[in-house]
Order: sequence, then C-alpha cells, then structure tokens
Amino acid sequence: MNDIKIPKRMTTALVNSLTAGVVPRIGLEHIAVGRRPEVEAILRDMDNIAEGGAVFKLITGKFGSGKSFLLQMIRNYAMDRDFVVADADLSPERRLVGTKGQGLGTYRELMSHLSTRTRPDGGALEIILQKWIFSLQQNVMQEKSIGPDHPQLGEEVEQRIYAVTSEMRGLVHGFDFAKVLASYWNGHKLADDDMKQDALRWLRGEFATRTEARKALGVGVIIDDDNWYDYMKLWAEFTATIGYKGLLLFIDEGVNLYKITNSISRQSNYEKLLTMFNDTMQGKAESLGIFIGGTPQFVEDGRRGLFSYEALRSRLVAGRYGGSGLNNFTGPIIALDMLSHEEILVLLQKLKNIHAMHYGYEAKLSQTQLVHFMEEAVGRLGAEELLTPREVIRDFMDLLHTLHQHPEVSFEKLVGERTSKPVDPEQNELDGFLAEFEL
Repeated sequence: MNDIKIPKRMTTALVNSLTAGVVPRIGLEHIAVGRRPEVEAILRDMDNIAEGGAVFKLITGKFGSGKSFLLQMIRNYAMDRDFVVADADLSPERRLVGTKGQGLGTYRELMSHLSTRTRPDGGALEIILQKWIFSLQQNVMQEKSIGPDHPQLGEEVEQRIYAVTSEMRGLVHGFDFAKVLASYWNGHKLADDDMKQDALRWLRGEFATRTEARKALGVGVIIDDDNWYDYMKLWAEFTATIGYKGLLLFIDEGVNLYKITNSISRQSNYEKLLTMFNDTMQGKAESLGIFIGGTPQFVEDGRRGLFSYEALRSRLVAGRYGGSGLNNFTGPIIALDMLSHEEILVLLQKLKNIHAMHYGYEAKLSQTQLVHFMEEAVGRLGAEELLTPREVIRDFMDLLHTLHQHPEVSFEKLVGERTSKPVDPEQNELDGFLAEFEL
C-alpha cells in the first residue's frame, strides 16, 4: 500500500467523502475490501448485458453496510468496460411513478447523471450523440474516399442515421425517439443550435407539453411519468447499436418507496418495479441492467415492503434451496453480509495510509492500535451486528484528523487503554490472522 501513489485529487475526494460519511465517486478501488463474490457475480451479469441480454438486481443491506459503495464501485467498473451508466437516488420527489411528476423526476436525474468512460461525472448525453455522428462521418469518408466538404457526405450520414433509427421505430415510442435523433442531426448539419438544444431538451424530458414539443420538433409526445421507463429501454438499445456495451441504471435509496404512506401510490411504484423485473427476465428489454439498492426491510416487510406485493414476493423470495443463510448471487437479490473483522482491519489499514499520504506524514498507528480501535467500536455500540462500515470509517477518519492536528494528544488518550481481555469473542482467530498479515 505504501508503494502505491494515489493522485492528490483522488486522495482529496476519498478523505473528504469518507469524513462526511458519503461514498466517493472516484478512488474506490483503493479502499475496497471484501465483496469479491458479489462483484464477480455482477461482472458476469455485465457480460450477459454486453451480449444483448438484460439484468435486474436488488442490492440489499442495512444502513451503512456498503450498498451505495458497491453500486458506485460497479458503476465505475462498468464505465471502464465501455457501458453507458446513469445513477439516481430515490426520494419523495423521485419515484418510479407519481401523480406530481416524481417518475419523470427520476428520469431527469438519471439523464443528468448519464456517464461514460470519457465523461464519468455526468452530462454525457450530447457527448454520446456527437461521438455517434462523428463516427458515422469518419466511416463514410473512409468507405467512400471523400473529404469532409464533399456534398455526398451529408446524404450518406443521414441514410445511416435513419438506418439506425428505423430499427427502433418498431419499438414502443421508437418512432418519436428516432425523429428527435434525426432533428439533432439536422441541427448539427445546419449549424442550428436551437434545433439541437430542442432535441436535447426533449431527450432529457424537459418539455412540459405536447403542444410545445410538436411546435419545436414536430413530435406529438413527450417523456412523462407514464412512459419514461420505455425510453430507458430505447436508450439501452440505442447505446448498444452505436458501439457501447449497453446501459446500466443504478437506483439507490429504494427504501423511499417503502416509506410512501399512501398504499395505492406505493403499490403503483411496486407495479412499475414488477414491469422492470419482468422485462429484464423475459427478454423484453435488451442491453439493459437495472441495479436497485435498498434495506432488507424495503424488500422483506410483508406489510409495506416489496413482499407485500404478491407478484413481486413470489418472484423474489428465496427458493427451497436458497435459504439457510447461503447467498445465491445468481438470483435477483444480492444480500450484503457485514464485513468480517479481518476485512474491517484491512480497511482501517488502507484508510490510515491514504490519510498519511494525503497530508504528507508517516503513518504510525500499529496493528495493535487498529485492533484496539475496533474493539472499542464494538464495545461502544453494544453489539457486533450494529458495527457497520460507515460508522467505523467516520469514527476512524475523525480519529486520524484529531491525531494529525493535535500531535501532542496520544492514541490512548483518545481511545483509551486496551483492556487485557478482548471484548471481541473472535479475537483469537483475529490475532492469528494478524500474525500472518503484514500491517
């Protein structure tokens, strides 16, 4: 770890995010521990999506257990593998369905966070369209041996654009989607920025009325609460057609659907979730991955959770041989176990070194002190089950900041002296692990 040099921009993002208790957008590979079976299962899913398949996964775990971290890590892996990705957190204003535009709010959030390897921080919509048109132009010029000013270039590119979009016209809303893509091309060809911006506004779901859309682009529909998911399926097929591996959607904070007090509204959202599940499982969607993060309660509560909706419960509940605490990562639910003590200690070591690297000092905490810190965390919270990575990380970053800013204060003064008897019943196994692990 000490030999690995991490860019200052990355250590800054890591230190700031982890101190605040939020998941960093970059540098996750430097603090990742555990989760290998889960990651490997999802990477296999990505291979299926790249071949034109579709996947639906629920990532479940209690607050602070690492759901958002895993979703973010998979998002970064996906971009490296040339997928288009989009992420959004559900909230009272963003749902799957709503009477006040909450479904459209989720679509807009996903589109604003549309990202690719070359545009990882969102806002990639126009970049994707420009790359597509540029590649079409390059292909025509090479095949026809013509220059960029040749009059035939525009006609040939237009034919190829319509060849791509014509395949989409047979899909639900495909005709209008294709027409708007053609409008973007015409705006590009004529250097008409207003036409291009109108096309982008429509694709982002920003037109308020059909009349406005018809006047600007000649299309009689707009993206709204009812149809936004259909357009996500179109985006998935479009991205795959133009050279990407497909589209992955990462939707976190599913618990906000569980919190909907109106039972009819809650059931409507679960019905939309069922549609997504069925589409991906039955081959009605292509080149699309949907990953949703939520708590076990959001899924399993028989009164208000997904299991309260019988059609979902029957599809999601573990089979006869999938229970007994045995995780089946090929199923629709990936339930995150808590990190082991060994994994948390490896994580603390990584954090210690990153903090020292960022602030330019020599890391001095010993393995014994790291073990003592974790013992105190377990003892303070009162039960091992309450020890989540988020809580440990925030406390540990706070400790590192204090020790760095106040060198006159000792670790023992802040954390306390280690008791002779460990509070952790797994300590004997842990000591054996540490004896072999060079911290």
